[in-house]
Amino acid sequence: MFRAHAARSFHDATSSIPSVTSPYARSEAFADPRRKQTIISLLDVLSELSNEASSDSDANLPSNFEDDRDVPTVDEKLQVAGSESFNKFERRIDNLDKELRNFANAARQLGSSVGILSSAFRLRERLTKLLFLFRENAATLFPRKISRQPRETLVNPNLMDRRRTWRGHQPPLRPIHDDGLDPESFPGQFASFAEDVVTFLNCLNEFPEFTDEAVNTSMRAFEVDLMYWASCLQEYKGQFRYPAVQRYIHDLTSEIGEHIDNITVNLSMFIEIGVPTIRFAQQHAAANLLNLSTVATFFSAVTATTLQFSYQLTDGVLEKSVNAFWFSSLVFSIAAAVNSLLGLTWKQAMYRSPGHRVPWWVLIWIKRSPLVFLVMSVACFSAGLMLFTYATNQGFVTSTITTVFTAVTSFGLAAVSAWFASERWIFVQHRGHVWLEDVINEATHRMLLLSAFVELRKIIYYCNQGILAIRGLVRRVSFKKVTDAITRFRHKHHTLPTTQEGPQMLELPHRHEPAISVCSEYTERPNSLDAPASEESETSRRSIARQRFKGAVRSVIMMQQQQAGQTPLYLRPFMPPRTPSFDRNSTTGMSPTRFSSIGLNTIRGQRVSTLIPKLKTLEPLQELANHTALVRHLQFSPNGKYLATSSWDRSSIIFRVGESFSTQAVLVHVRGFIGQVAWSATGMILLTRLTRGIKVWTEDGLCKRTIDRPHSVSSIAWLPNSETQFFSVEGSDVFKLDTQGKVLDSYHFGRIQLHNVAVTPDGQRLLGVGPLLAAPNGLHPSRTTRVEKRIIGKRCIYTLAISLIP
Repeated sequence: MFRAHAARSFHDATSSIPSVTSPYARSEAFADPRRKQTIISLLDVLSELSNEASSDSDANLPSNFEDDRDVPTVDEKLQVAGSESFNKFERRIDNLDKELRNFANAARQLGSSVGILSSAFRLRERLTKLLFLFRENAATLFPRKISRQPRETLVNPNLMDRRRTWRGHQPPLRPIHDDGLDPESFPGQFASFAEDVVTFLNCLNEFPEFTDEAVNTSMRAFEVDLMYWASCLQEYKGQFRYPAVQRYIHDLTSEIGEHIDNITVNLSMFIEIGVPTIRFAQQHAAANLLNLSTVATFFSAVTATTLQFSYQLTDGVLEKSVNAFWFSSLVFSIAAAVNSLLGLTWKQAMYRSPGHRVPWWVLIWIKRSPLVFLVMSVACFSAGLMLFTYATNQGFVTSTITTVFTAVTSFGLAAVSAWFASERWIFVQHRGHVWLEDVINEATHRMLLLSAFVELRKIIYYCNQGILAIRGLVRRVSFKKVTDAITRFRHKHHTLPTTQEGPQMLELPHRHEPAISVCSEYTERPNSLDAPASEESETSRRSIARQRFKGAVRSVIMMQQQQAGQTPLYLRPFMPPRTPSFDRNSTTGMSPTRFSSIGLNTIRGQRVSTLIPKLKTLEPLQELANHTALVRHLQFSPNGKYLATSSWDRSSIIFRVGESFSTQAVLVHVRGFIGQVAWSATGMILLTRLTRGIKVWTEDGLCKRTIDRPHSVSSIAWLPNSETQFFSVEGSDVFKLDTQGKVLDSYHFGRIQLHNVAVTPDGQRLLGVGPLLAAPNGLHPSRTTRVEKRIIGKRCIYTLAISLIP
């Protein structure tokens, strides 16, 4: 009855802040520090509300507070919901196991696939063990719906651990060693599962031909969450048979299942796209080696054939040089063929080591030696062939042509080889960011900036300018002579009248096209005939200049108006209308937040449906409209005489309980929002919690003391049977204070951000609840994973944790 919608209450609170009936509020309502403090307090309260909302959203399972008639129905619903959750998790595990099996079958066709096969089989074995442990845990929680699996039926899917017999028969299936498969092994199994996932991902990334970022992202997030859960579960050692811990482990199946679904989808896409891409790249490399082997084999045959013409010539130096070059060519060609076949076999072997695990000299020998040997074989053969023409006393023309062609082909071979080597070196140095041409241009530019080249460029520039000046002078002299000749020709024949005006003047160029075409490109017309044309051209030039000036002025005006934000509509470019942000989800129906809220409402629907008939019988007896904003908290006094409320309108009201509630006192707060009220054991003292402080009030509304705290206060709680001592929850610490503000004791709850605390009636134990800030190893969950929440108990005397409940 006291809660309203958050948005409306926030509006009411902000609108009602200046209207608080307090002289201090009226005098400081418009002060900047006061506004800043108000906004900070409001943000803290909103953060607290969001934390409570997340805590409420986690309570998906119905609670057991009905009468005895509802117990069987609620238990049956719990059994059904738990079994459905486990069955869904089992299907997800089976789907991932199926994709891993398909991936293993597809990866057998790839070279160096033994690592990925072994990691995939180990991952399948780990999935089998985890599924067995989760089944045992679910069978303990839901015995009527989930049956246990005999340990003898567990089959190890790791085929790499089986050895074939010498006759080649299929080895028998080997069961999984069940040593240590008990609930206490959950942390170790989670950590091992994370290691297996990382090993599989590393083996997957050892294929340089293809890299899938989606698989990397999903598996890295899964590995982080597994290590986070393993570290958190370590603190529950010895409690894995407790129902609370078992329910927590069972709740992890939904989040683990989401990760498994992401990995399954990405792995399926990798099988469809990545494996064919890797296979094509490896086949392309193998085809290159096969071509080299074929060419080297053919060239060795050619060398051996030509060697038959010279092996008997051993008289002179030329003959011996020819034999030496051709024998060397034969050796290099055979080496190229053999090394090509060796590299081809090595690349296609599934058990070969990845490139980064092979010694550099072995990798260079396998990849580079065939091509190098073939080039050296061709060079030796060409040199021997050139010398063979001189050794056999061939004609001068034959020897010269052979020498020239050999030099040209050898130069081309050397240049292309140097270019290939330079490209490789540039790639190693810059990792593909710079091309060889860019490096050459930069080196050329630096070389041209040297002083010697600068002087040479100046000399060349001045020489060019002199040559151009001489050419222009010669051209002007020759053009002048031609113009004078044409002028004399016109005056001699009187074919061009100089006094005629009107349309006939425009027809004159058509009568003497040859004469005018000679002068039109190089001369200016000095006679009166050219005056109208020159005037028209001058007018056109002026009009063009005027139009350009108008365009420049218009452009300047547009720029100034755009800078001032006053661009006229007729000058603005057409732009499509902007779509409001709230319309962008119209195609999908609703936002993801609405989807999540609908999911939560569906989960709670079963519970609400059973409570609706009972809630309909409730009727409001009295409505208290004293507050003008959201009512944050309320509490009855232990003696039942008073009801205290706290609101965002910066006031707390004490009502006297009776047939009709009456206002006992209005507690006005100058600054900050009131988040909680707490009565003492006798109902004589009331505490109100602010963002960074606590106020102590009497039942009559008299403020006895204001206690300022250095940190944000999230909750307060009285000690049992005490009128002077209470607890203040501040982050991960709980402080015991008295009503005078003195700190009596403190309790540290480790890595837990406490939301609230409670004290047992005997005052010996302190219970705190809140989310975990970080795992014991310092890890945090991924974006999509919930933070673990705990209930921790401490003894008020020894300040040691006595119990942990997730």
